[in-house]
Amino acid sequence: MKKQRNGLLFKFVIIISVVCCFSVHGQIRTDTAGSKIAGDSLTLSKIISIVVQNHPSVKEMTEAINYADAAIGLAKSGYYPNVDAEASYTRLGPAEKLSIPMLGSFELYPVNNYSASLNFVQSLYDFGKTAKNVQYASEVKNLNELSIEQVKQKLASTVTSLYYAVVYLQEAILINKEQLLTLNGHLDFIQKKKESGSATQYEILSTKVKISKVESDGIDLQTTLDNQLTELNSLMGQASAKRFNVKKDLEIKLPDHPSDSLIPYAYKHRDETIILNEKTTLAGMKYNLVKAQNNPAFNLFITGGGKNGYFPDLNAIKPNFVAGVGFKYTLFDGTRTKFALLQVKSGMETTSLETELEKRTISSEVTENEDNLTSSIKKVEHNELQLTQAQEAFSLAQTNYTAGNITNLDLLDAATTVSESKLLLLKSKIGYIINVYKLKAAIGERLY
Repeated sequence: MKKQRNGLLFKFVIIISVVCCFSVHGQIRTDTAGSKIAGDSLTLSKIISIVVQNHPSVKEMTEAINYADAAIGLAKSGYYPNVDAEASYTRLGPAEKLSIPMLGSFELYPVNNYSASLNFVQSLYDFGKTAKNVQYASEVKNLNELSIEQVKQKLASTVTSLYYAVVYLQEAILINKEQLLTLNGHLDFIQKKKESGSATQYEILSTKVKISKVESDGIDLQTTLDNQLTELNSLMGQASAKRFNVKKDLEIKLPDHPSDSLIPYAYKHRDETIILNEKTTLAGMKYNLVKAQNNPAFNLFITGGGKNGYFPDLNAIKPNFVAGVGFKYTLFDGTRTKFALLQVKSGMETTSLETELEKRTISSEVTENEDNLTSSIKKVEHNELQLTQAQEAFSLAQTNYTAGNITNLDLLDAATTVSESKLLLLKSKIGYIINVYKLKAAIGERLY
């Protein structure tokens, strides 16, 4: 009768421990230093938002856009006139004089020369050269804007992987602590049994070995979690020692596209192909721009001011002006344009090859992530079945223990198997979610 009561007591301890192990969501959690951390404090979308707004690489690309705006303004300056003012003083010597009999001597030019003028030059027509410069600068800005989207997408992908690694480690640490609690409860129970002579020293030592292993695993899990949080803090621009929890969100929708349309969809929406297409457009515009460099140009020029040196009073300052129209046409530029065009053509061919290579890479990534997603679905189903079997085995172990057919260690092993099966199921579900995000990234869906 006493043995039956002891068995029922231990059975109760095991059940409570297992229930506690998986009823921890929304509670206050404790880190290795013993300080309390509020549960479910940050979501994935919140962390991604912080990163894409504050990361230095995003700010760097924003400055590249500002630089491109300045380049557009510089290109447009070709439409506006150049206006400048000049003033000069010149002393000439020796002073030359012309002597005429009976009329006297005359200065041929003033010794002191003064001049001031306002100059105005306006391009009247340059056969599209300025327009092509403006179009090219605008296209460079478009390329920079696409590049900043690519940077944000890569940051979001990195954050997603780190986020779900933290989700897994948080849950694994909780399960580890509950396993440790169960083992310590079992150790107390065995030690009491030994005092009554119904347990051996071997059972006590075996339990202590299990406790030591679980404690070691807990240290490794906490260290790994700290490292992952350090990386997240670095991405968010926070102090590396800051600790926080993330929300355990295991809900996600698959991409809403038929399987046979994923690769064509990726070609149209991946940042890499969009950027390469933009580079192709930019190369074509640069080709036209280089060709236009030697286009003729008509200019209007007007200069007005005052200077001395006019007959008959050479020292008197008089107003003067110069106005006219100029025409410039390059007849020979030393083959510079010829070889510049060859460089541009080579760049266009390189971009075309890069586009083809990128399409092959995208096709491979989409196919690989589809396969990984299919495999992760099978793993989830397998681990769900394994958990069901582990729970059934634990129920049978409880019955057999009550009947005296198995030892306390056998019952504890069955309970531990349930915990491990739940951990494997959690890992497979997180693996499934990460593969869904990887597939979304592979086809070009935004993760932020």
